[in-house]
Amino acid sequence: MPNATIRPATEADVPAIAAIYAHHVRHGRASFETEPPDEAEMRRRHAAITEQGYPYLVAIRDDVLVGYAYGSAYRPRAAYRDTVENSVYLRPGEAGRGTGSALLAALIEGCTERGFRQMVAVVGDSANTASIRLHERHGFRLVGTLRSVGFKHGRWLDTVLLQRELGPGDSMPPTRP
Repeated sequence: MPNATIRPATEADVPAIAAIYAHHVRHGRASFETEPPDEAEMRRRHAAITEQGYPYLVAIRDDVLVGYAYGSAYRPRAAYRDTVENSVYLRPGEAGRGTGSALLAALIEGCTERGFRQMVAVVGDSANTASIRLHERHGFRLVGTLRSVGFKHGRWLDTVLLQRELGPGDSMPPTRP
């Protein structure tokens, strides 16, 4: 099985990204959205994230987009500017091939290079052990579980929060404006 190539996402990747995300919205519990956003909305989201200077990456194998990951603002208030939230989504059938790990590693590197100091993972559904373990393998530690904060597919869902330092973390003052 050839490894996937990780590269920055382009506008041309948005249809495949939208299709992957739509699958997860319709069938999964990682996203708490209940209706998949259309391609125009996904294009708007991609543009907003990249225009704000966050990394947005895709994994390509055999000319097929098999996953994507991006960083985004953890919270909109200025004091949170050095903290980034991550998102990783894979095409159905892609789990277990190392693609999620490669995307997350590249995203951590990209966010560190941009001067972010903390990364937060907000994992939908405490039963999503694959995502929780993926983050733990990349140095995230569990910092809390918000019980039954979402309702989707006929059941209450938790949100699991994990966090890791980037670069010097909180050992030095921030350098980002």
